[in-house]
Amino acid sequence: MARFQAQPPDGNAVAHLEILVRTAVFKSANALVGWLLQQAADQADAHYQPKPGELYKGRVPLEAQGIFGHFPLTRDYYYHPGKQWGHYPADAALGLEVGYTPALAKLMSREGAAEATYLKAERQLAEVGGITVSARQIQRVVQRVGDEAQAWQEREARPGPCAAPVLYVSADGTGVPMVREELQGRRGKQADGTAKTRQVYLGCVFTQHDKDEKGHPVRDPDSTTYVSSFKSIDEFGPLLRQEALRRGLGAVPQTVLLIDGAAGLEKMGRLCFKNSVQIVDFFHALEHAGLVLEALIGKAHPDYKKRLGRWAKRLLKNGVAALIQETRKESAGQPQAQAVADALGYFERNVARMQYGTFREQGFFIGSGVVEAGCKTVIGARCKQSGMFWSKPGAEKVLALRCLYTSRRLDEFWKHRLNRQAARNDALPLAA
Repeated sequence: MARFQAQPPDGNAVAHLEILVRTAVFKSANALVGWLLQQAADQADAHYQPKPGELYKGRVPLEAQGIFGHFPLTRDYYYHPGKQWGHYPADAALGLEVGYTPALAKLMSREGAAEATYLKAERQLAEVGGITVSARQIQRVVQRVGDEAQAWQEREARPGPCAAPVLYVSADGTGVPMVREELQGRRGKQADGTAKTRQVYLGCVFTQHDKDEKGHPVRDPDSTTYVSSFKSIDEFGPLLRQEALRRGLGAVPQTVLLIDGAAGLEKMGRLCFKNSVQIVDFFHALEHAGLVLEALIGKAHPDYKKRLGRWAKRLLKNGVAALIQETRKESAGQPQAQAVADALGYFERNVARMQYGTFREQGFFIGSGVVEAGCKTVIGARCKQSGMFWSKPGAEKVLALRCLYTSRRLDEFWKHRLNRQAARNDALPLAA
């Protein structure tokens, strides 16, 4: 302090002072937390009733860690003769995750899912919170918690209310780069027919109350929730339906399913959202219009861009059926007729789902930009960084936590996890 009194402080001195103060405060807070948790552990041990077959081993020390630092903790240990595992009642009661307090474990899970890499999560915790944990420690906690996070987002839904007039459901798939062992025998898009990625599906649900001054729909702020899965589309569809039920699928006046024209997604829509209005994403439709014109006149044709613009305008006026008929007539008898017919198949299969003029008049979104952005931010930003190769379980767990974090449900999930851990101390299983 003498230096601050003798001369005006500079920025470096102030920064150093704040770090010193934080260290001192953390040291005192850590001692208090350690003392309080030891009292709580002793109380939990005193009230614990061993389950049939459990034998008391003795007191076992643990070097625990919380957000303020490390502290010693001693608690009872019970074991089952002939089995490799045992039980620490105090750990379950306090919600410890392999020695980390619930607050720290939750923070590690959050940063491990939110940051682009585990190393960035390590640096974020150190720089912002003064918390020293390694990238490897963060990864271990994410992998430990991620299994339950995936199961929690796949849980059976309790149908919820929905105050909005329109509920949107959207889905898309993207590839995650995998280690070689995960790709054995899988077909892909590489030149030799092999795969370098595995498909993961992302679904989202959001609501709409209002339109802007031009009559365009406006997504409700913070209304989007996500679910992810490496399962097949036949298994992912019911999972997404469960999320929609949680969000009020059974109560909302109108449900809109926004997807691309892929056959698997169309089937999912028929089976899982049969009473919804189905809309093929307009921008996917426009991409396929480009493929039709490329087959018909070639992409280098001077009228290609002009004609693509006409397709866009006519699609927005419910002109898809007329465009199909006119294009077939134009290509009839030409060498490219079959290629044009193949490209038009996308539109012929989706005429009812491409009535964009009607959908816009009804005030609906016609683009699946929300889920496509989610594929980039929720999946791509975490799992598709340069040089990344994942195991399926590793990617699945981090994406489950990332969906919970992005959906603002990490607190709800963590409460569920702590309750599950505490229930391990019950003498009898909890009633279903």
